[in-house]
Amino acid sequence: MSENIRNPFWSADRIVIIIYVVLLVFGWFSICGASHEIGDTDFFSWDTRTGKQLVWIGAAFLLGFVLLMLDDKYLDVLSELFYWGMMVVLLITPFVAKDIKGSRSWISFGAFNLQPAEFAKWATALALAKLMGRYGFSMANRRDFARAVGMVLLPMVLIVMQRETGSALVYLAFFLMFYREGMPGSILFVAVAAVIYFVVGIRFAETPMPFAPMASVGEYIVLLLIEIFVIGMLRVYTSNKALTLRLLLITLGCTVVPLALSAWIVPFDVAWVLIFLVCATACYLAWLSLRDRVPNYIYIALFALGSAAFLYASDYVLNHVLEDHQRTRIQVLLGMNDDTRAAGYNVHQSKIAIGSGGLEGKGFMNGTQTKLRYVPEQDTDFIFCTVGEEEGFIGSAAVLLLFLTLVLRLIYLAERQSTVFGRVYGYCVMSILLFHVFINVGMVMGLTPVIGIPLPFFSYGGSSLWGFTLLLFTFLRIDAGRKRPLL
Repeated sequence: MSENIRNPFWSADRIVIIIYVVLLVFGWFSICGASHEIGDTDFFSWDTRTGKQLVWIGAAFLLGFVLLMLDDKYLDVLSELFYWGMMVVLLITPFVAKDIKGSRSWISFGAFNLQPAEFAKWATALALAKLMGRYGFSMANRRDFARAVGMVLLPMVLIVMQRETGSALVYLAFFLMFYREGMPGSILFVAVAAVIYFVVGIRFAETPMPFAPMASVGEYIVLLLIEIFVIGMLRVYTSNKALTLRLLLITLGCTVVPLALSAWIVPFDVAWVLIFLVCATACYLAWLSLRDRVPNYIYIALFALGSAAFLYASDYVLNHVLEDHQRTRIQVLLGMNDDTRAAGYNVHQSKIAIGSGGLEGKGFMNGTQTKLRYVPEQDTDFIFCTVGEEEGFIGSAAVLLLFLTLVLRLIYLAERQSTVFGRVYGYCVMSILLFHVFINVGMVMGLTPVIGIPLPFFSYGGSSLWGFTLLLFTFLRIDAGRKRPLL
């Protein structure tokens, strides 16, 4: 056996480690630009955020080294213990944590604060890899799939109890791994459809139809989309081409004729026609399922009824369940409320900072928006605006390219694993990193909701940095031991 195989430190993937170090260096300089006052050059004092971040980075290097030196066999054996231990910690956190900006997710240890939710992602990833790596596990088995989903939903619920909705939503990233491991594409399609329903239905809820002003554009378009999706699902999941064609012609008639009647004869709410059509279609498909004993018909019928229910439930939740600040954030994101002084202030100032950087940026420590602290949380959740202002488009693109390279490399490493445990865990790590980068950069640019999650290896703080280091170096250790001979 070669020395490289025996020593996991030298067997660890060098490309991932190099990218990790480069991101940490870029991140530290970004924190310098975001947190230091004009004229202050003391970057290494413990009293400064840059000095503290250096300590967190040093501890992260030590943590990574220790993980590479551990025997990866223990990760498999102890994964369930880690998971349930973290669930207990998450459960007690709201009762022992202090209130920080309305959230009770930080546990104090003297001068230090740790956020258990950041480490629970690592424990959940290990537990999922253990579960899905068992002999006979299949995503096609409903019981197995339910157990895997329950293992993801449990920490989400516990974190929501801490009033950390953003951190809880990160766990949805595990569904990307589920899809790789055989989750039906129909589930992913339903999730995408729900997002479309919400955005279109809410965004255009108050916009009247051009030829039928009594109807809402949002409601009408979503109902029409439901019927179109049903037709597409019938075409894909059944062999009844005649039914698909008949339903297509009926939908076309129920779209054109009511609009003509409302425009030229008697104005009325044409959305009611589509509501009736969706309900009638679902009932007919349910009857076909009972008559022909074809379960796909009932599944499509449930999709139609569930989609309509989701449309009206989302409107009710937005207007009667969500808090005012949450509703305003969604309205600002969807362009329904141009609130640049309150809920939309962070995003508005962030976009100004990024835009002011131009192509090449203003240079290190020369950002005016960040130096004058126009952007709140500019060294944590909104740190990417500092990159955009100081390094410009070129620097921002370079950072995103580094993250893209890391994600692609993790996919490559995951695919070359010799065990299901290693592959599943690798895709968990990739999915979490991708979700964080996509949502964080998107919210800084006003493309995704502001849910308050850090940018990996850039945002200030020890919990997020150590959490990502745990995720990444655990996978590097698993990958380094993939060539170990089976005894």
